[in-house]
Amino acid sequence: MYINATGFYVPEERVPNQYFYNLNGLTSDWIEQRTGIKSRSKAKPEENINTMGLEAIRNALSKLPYDIKDVDLIISASYSPYDTVATGAHIAQKEFDIQNAKALYLSSACSSFLNALEVVEGYFAMGKALKALVISADKNSAYSNETDPKAGHLWGDAAAAFFLSKEKVADTDAEVLEVYTQALACVGKGPEGVQLRPRDGGIMMPEGRDVFVQACTYMPKNALMLLEHNGYTLSDLSYFIGHQANMRIMTNISKQLNLPEEKFLHNIEELGNTGSVSSALVYAQNDYKFKKNDLICITVFGGGYSTGACLIKY
Repeated sequence: MYINATGFYVPEERVPNQYFYNLNGLTSDWIEQRTGIKSRSKAKPEENINTMGLEAIRNALSKLPYDIKDVDLIISASYSPYDTVATGAHIAQKEFDIQNAKALYLSSACSSFLNALEVVEGYFAMGKALKALVISADKNSAYSNETDPKAGHLWGDAAAAFFLSKEKVADTDAEVLEVYTQALACVGKGPEGVQLRPRDGGIMMPEGRDVFVQACTYMPKNALMLLEHNGYTLSDLSYFIGHQANMRIMTNISKQLNLPEEKFLHNIEELGNTGSVSSALVYAQNDYKFKKNDLICITVFGGGYSTGACLIKY
């Protein structure tokens, strides 16, 4: 499976840490010390995951080596839907007149993007698709409770689009060597760790400490597993992209793996936790710097619990 082109969209507005002081009494220093976040992206009221997804697709089109109408599978990956009937995949199909595509919506918390990649891999393996579009987006501001002192200050909004093909299309394609996902509902606090119940306060993280522990366990574990399974070692890794939940998690993992800072790619300082799109967004924002034979690992941990990793050779 190959990545043919990527695109992204990040709303212009940035909400600084100081904004939350009058809401929940948290100082800017307190937030930054515990999360690494200095500001977070915020979509406009009229924006949603569908509109942001369309912008991410447009951002990718100039790099796409074939007509977008050749796409025969579209997946919208998110946990913050705008419309649970007409999904982001269907909106993209209509907007770009992709008439011969299957379209579906997929959600598995912050692992949604990687689960979508795995579903694409399955369609390719079954011979039911040849070219796919994955649209990953979350508008956390539509569901977050900014007065919540535990998690109200974490969230950002963004979207990314990945075009994929079963066979290599162009010399610039990046090869997806392996995708791995796993549900972890039986681990730790499981389904109680992170919640999004619109009628019960929106996005909540009542078990933040447990989320931290499990994320620091499974994200590096899965990265090491994929490297070993594909005949590589940590020294072969060019870039490490983790789910942008908390900079302290990234610091913990960097110490565990003894990886230099320059191999860790992140955007949480400026954009906050952008949810299921966060790792895809970091990849798309940095794809201009990847060079031939670079090895990139994406690894995530999400509510539910859920986890996954992906190894990419550029």
